[in-house]
Amino acid sequence: MNFKFSDMKRSIFSIILFCFVLSLSAQEKKPTIMVVPSDVWCNQNGYMTTFDNQGTIQKVPDYKAALQSDADLLLVIGAINTLMADRGFPLKNLESTLKSIEQRMAEDNMTVSKTSGAELAESPLDRLRRTAKADIIMQITWTVNVTGPKKSITYNLQGIDSYTDKQIAGAQGTGDPSFTAETPVLLQEAVVTHMDNFCFQLQSYFDDLVAKGREVSVDVRVFDTGEMDLETEFNGVELTEIIDEWMNANTVNHIFNKSDASENYIQYEQVRIPLYKTNGATMDAESFVRNLRTYLRQEYQIQSKVMTRGLGRAILVIGEK
Repeated sequence: MNFKFSDMKRSIFSIILFCFVLSLSAQEKKPTIMVVPSDVWCNQNGYMTTFDNQGTIQKVPDYKAALQSDADLLLVIGAINTLMADRGFPLKNLESTLKSIEQRMAEDNMTVSKTSGAELAESPLDRLRRTAKADIIMQITWTVNVTGPKKSITYNLQGIDSYTDKQIAGAQGTGDPSFTAETPVLLQEAVVTHMDNFCFQLQSYFDDLVAKGREVSVDVRVFDTGEMDLETEFNGVELTEIIDEWMNANTVNHIFNKSDASENYIQYEQVRIPLYKTNGATMDAESFVRNLRTYLRQEYQIQSKVMTRGLGRAILVIGEK
């Protein structure tokens, strides 16, 4: 046996390196997921409700009614949750999130501007996403096909970025016919063949967010008090320029798009913010804009109020709280 000590060292080094790579893979951050029935499924099955969005009546899914009335929905969500959990994705439970929303709704309904009485306006879906703080919403739509004694499932699975509402992953198909399988089992069997590719799409998108930052929108407005606008100067510099410089310094790779502006408002789009705060908590648009509010108060004694529109959009109103 001709085995040199140097060969042994190389073998040991290779084993250590392999274990290190496995360790890094195990520590890889994954996006949090929440599975919900799609708008189409809710509409087809009569689980929709309306709400008044500042004078405009809109229809939104009534998830609570769906969960309380459709046993198959609970089983379907459970089956998809299991498939995602097996692949290491952290999950937020829809039913638990809805209960948390109910507990917070009374408090939110009483949140107004201390000075002007402006209300906090959010749609039910925005409130759901803000409470869950899931990175990805997985929307599932399915129909049961009946051919004689056999049943099959046609499904559409969509991964939606909670912050931008953009679809970032998808899988569709029809499962094999079966004589006896129940709907959740048929769906799980149909989905499982495409699940690994679906999860790869989700992870690739999330890895891109880690590297380039999360995309949000930021609006700056001015309360109609007449005391200050965005052209007001501080030490010879207009407030608009001060905010621009802060955005440039605090966005990931200085990426943001100032799409519109006047003396009374600024609209920033495609604003790339860090995924996490310094304490490791998730960063959303509200957290990011609160940092701007703190900066303006500490450096220029400017009072302002932060209002949210879901996870991906926040409004800073200058002039009062």
